[in-house]
Amino acid sequence: MTQLFFDFDGTIADSEVGIVKSLKYFVKKMHLPELTDDQYRQFIGPALIESVPRFYPGLSKDDIFNALSYYQEYYRSKGIFQLTIYPGILEELAKLKQRGYQLHIASAKPEEMIRMINDKFNLGQYFEGEFGASADEKTRVTKTAVLKYAMTKTGAKKADSIMIGDRNTDMIGGYENHVKTLGVTYGFGDVPELSAAHASAIVNHPNEIQMGVEKLVG
Repeated sequence: MTQLFFDFDGTIADSEVGIVKSLKYFVKKMHLPELTDDQYRQFIGPALIESVPRFYPGLSKDDIFNALSYYQEYYRSKGIFQLTIYPGILEELAKLKQRGYQLHIASAKPEEMIRMINDKFNLGQYFEGEFGASADEKTRVTKTAVLKYAMTKTGAKKADSIMIGDRNTDMIGGYENHVKTLGVTYGFGDVPELSAAHASAIVNHPNEIQMGVEKLVG
């Protein structure tokens, strides 16, 4: 049975509003220079602990964890539900389930947050498993680590697994776990980014995901 592992931010939902407001909250709290809109969008997808030092290289390790703490302070109270499910994605998930695929979420968000979002938006009906970063955001943060964990938990075989996402981190996570990858361009990544990260195939709209999956399954 083919196992489909979906990224969340930029693949299932447009989470830009809640994430960017949370980022601006920690930037203001720590009196850091504001970033451009495009730079804030680049935070969406990769683990926060990797993105913060990329844009603020002068921060100490303690400062980075303070930034994460401030981010979570806003995100947990307000930002977590400031998102929009992409039009057409739920219908596509339902069709994939009907065709016998097993669907899972594999996100760099902490796992408890994935469950909270799924409960709020009634997404549990589509997914067999909800896998994310460890609660401390230290021991399991990269998409490679999250996907490896998800595959171990589900018993998924490499040959029968596909990672689906919108950023290069999703494609690299699949590539480093030796599974096929399906990139989507309606989120926050584009064709050059996904292609450079070894995407096995790329689609442009939620209603093309089944077609992309079937192309990879062969």
